[in-house]
Amino acid sequence: MANGRFVTYQPTGVKVVDGKLTQASDESIRADLKALHPHFDSLITYGAQGGAERVADLAAEQGFRAVVIGVWDFYNTAELANAIAAARRNPKIVAGLSLGNEMILSKRAAWGDLEHALDQVRAELPATALTVTETFAEFLDHADAKPTLAKMDFLLANIHPIFEPWFRQAGPANWSDFVIRVSELLAKTFTGPVLVKETGIPTGPVSLNFTPAMQRDFYRALEKHFPQTAIRAFSYFSAFDAPWRTSDAIVGGGVHPEEAHWGLFDAKRAAKLVMADFPPLLKAR
Repeated sequence: MANGRFVTYQPTGVKVVDGKLTQASDESIRADLKALHPHFDSLITYGAQGGAERVADLAAEQGFRAVVIGVWDFYNTAELANAIAAARRNPKIVAGLSLGNEMILSKRAAWGDLEHALDQVRAELPATALTVTETFAEFLDHADAKPTLAKMDFLLANIHPIFEPWFRQAGPANWSDFVIRVSELLAKTFTGPVLVKETGIPTGPVSLNFTPAMQRDFYRALEKHFPQTAIRAFSYFSAFDAPWRTSDAIVGGGVHPEEAHWGLFDAKRAAKLVMADFPPLLKAR
């Protein structure tokens, strides 16, 4: 966390079409990672199916330093088994597992279910760091979260300024300050490392007045004022655009067309404006 750089990543070949998950090939994932590796040495994934279970293997092959394997649905026994198997195959590169993404927010699980999942995987992978991912408010506002927090080795939180009511009246300095202040609150709630999994500004759609310049300016402000340390850092969100998510209503309720435009690269792996003056990647000491 102190010397590397994380990016959240879902393979460009993984899509949900008519409710069915497509299959990403190794070749497609290799091409994704080749585009990312000059700028990032660490990945956070979202699922362990549809080919995504191969990310840790292929990242190790390309020289990435760390992967946090995401499990979208820990009730899915096949997906959970895929994640555990990938961690066992790649002990040097797998930094941890995240069991579920916004399961509480989307009402796909209760806190007790997250505790059970953590216990279950701990028995399988006693030496692997474990966590869950929720929006910051779920961790801060619910007393029921405390037993789950006590079972986690590190905390992954999503902090999005664009969903705050004051967003349009503020600017990059305010957006980045919000992320920093919330991460400080999380650090007071959780004694272990805090890694902001999702934060950023989408580059579209134009109809909602999002622009590539807004994304660039936000990250430049965040990089300036959020020094990364071994116990607190942020991940860039997200690696690539996902056009198939234009009408995605899976998490959080409602339709959010901006979900298609979070990428630092577009869906064809072309770099956006934010990457033009990207700061150099610090090598591990």
